[in-house]
Amino acid sequence: MAACALRRGFLSAVSKYNKKHAHRILSAVDGFEGFRPRVQCRACALPGGVQQNRFMSSRPEGKILETVGMFEAVKQHGKYETGQLFLHSVFGYRGIVLFPWHARLYDRDITPPIPESKPEPPGAHGSKEVKGKTHTYYQVLIDTRDCPHIVSLDYVSHEDILPYNSAEQIPIQHELFERFLLFNPAKSPPFTARDTLKAWQEKNHPWLELSDVHRETTENIRVTVIPFYMGMREAQNSHVYWWRYCIRLENMASEVVQLRERHWRIFSLSGTLETVRGRGVVGREPVLSKEQPAFQYSSHVSLQAPSGHMWGTFRIERTDGSHFDVRIPPFSLESNKDDKAPPAGYTF
Repeated sequence: MAACALRRGFLSAVSKYNKKHAHRILSAVDGFEGFRPRVQCRACALPGGVQQNRFMSSRPEGKILETVGMFEAVKQHGKYETGQLFLHSVFGYRGIVLFPWHARLYDRDITPPIPESKPEPPGAHGSKEVKGKTHTYYQVLIDTRDCPHIVSLDYVSHEDILPYNSAEQIPIQHELFERFLLFNPAKSPPFTARDTLKAWQEKNHPWLELSDVHRETTENIRVTVIPFYMGMREAQNSHVYWWRYCIRLENMASEVVQLRERHWRIFSLSGTLETVRGRGVVGREPVLSKEQPAFQYSSHVSLQAPSGHMWGTFRIERTDGSHFDVRIPPFSLESNKDDKAPPAGYTF
C-alpha cells in the first residue's frame, strides 16, 4: 500500500505541478528550491492499467511529460544500495545513490525524556541539550536535467528517497555516471560501482564524510544544518581552519512566507564572537509556499582556531508584512586531528 500511495499520489502532484510551471524543479546557483509531492492513495478513483504504475518527469526545455520508470516499495528498514535510482521527495529531482553515510542527527524538535543541565555553547540562544541518534544519509548524483545550475552532488536523508527502477542503461544524465557506475541487469539494483567510484570515495573521504546533522523547527519552518570540516591552511604566519555547511529551510505549513534576513553568531575557541547580518542568503530571498516548500544552499566559514560554534536566526516575512525569527540550531565546528589541506581545486 505504501508503494501504491507514493506512485499514484506523486503522479497526480507532478502532473498538476507541470501544468503551471515549465520546470519540475527550480534551480539557482548555490541553492535550489523544491516541491513536496502529495503522498495520498487514490486507488479507488484511478482506473486500472499500466499508467498508474508510472510517474512522470518534465524536460527542462518545456512542459512535455515523459515516463521515466516505475516506483518500488520504500524501505522501512535497512538502507538503499549503491546504484539505487530515486526521486527526491521534497525537491523532486532524479538521482542515484553512490553510497550511504551514518550521521548523528540532533533533532531539537524531539523533547528528551530526562532534562539534562549541561553547559551550552557560549552565547547560545537557550536551546535545549539534545542527544544524537544514528541516521542514514546518502551521497548521490543528481540528474543534470533537473539541477543544471548547481553542484550535482547532494546528501539525501533516508526518508527523502522515493526509489524507482528503469530499463534504461543510462537513466541519469551526469558526466560522472558512466565513470562511476556499470549497468549489470543481473543485479538489483542493476547498477554496480566501478573501481573509479571506490577510488574516488577513498581519495575524497575526508572532505565528503557526513558526521553531524542538526535540525530545529520554529513556527512550522524547519531548518536543517549539515557542517563539514574542509581542512586547515596557513595564511600570514597563522593557521586558518575552514568549514562548509549546507542549510535546508522547509515550510511545514500552507502559509506562504519569504526569507528576508540572516543573523549569525560565530564563536571561536580563540575567544572571539562575530556577528554577521545581511539580506537573504546567497543573494536570494526565497519564497516558501505550498507548491515550493523548501530551499537549500551551501556556504562556508573560517576560524583562526581548530573549533568553535555557530548559531543564529532567519527573519521570515508573512504575506501580511509581519515578521518572525526562525532559530538556526547551534552546531559545532570541529576540526579533525590530522591537519589536512583542503581538496585540490576547492576554492573558498
